[in-house]
Amino acid sequence: MADFIPKQYKKEQFTIRMDQDMLERVDRLAEEYRLSRSEFINQCVAFALKHMPQSDT
Repeated sequence: MADFIPKQYKKEQFTIRMDQDMLERVDRLAEEYRLSRSEFINQCVAFALKHMPQSDT
């Protein structure tokens, strides 16, 4: 049997407000991709940040 090795949790919890229709769409897509709501939103934000135009500010 494998040993249990605890690791630090590297994500920070916070609260956001979201339009109800958008949240329902997020939940449907997260379920479709078999992800938690949190993981789906994390991946969406990571994708958006990666693909944003770079600015000088």
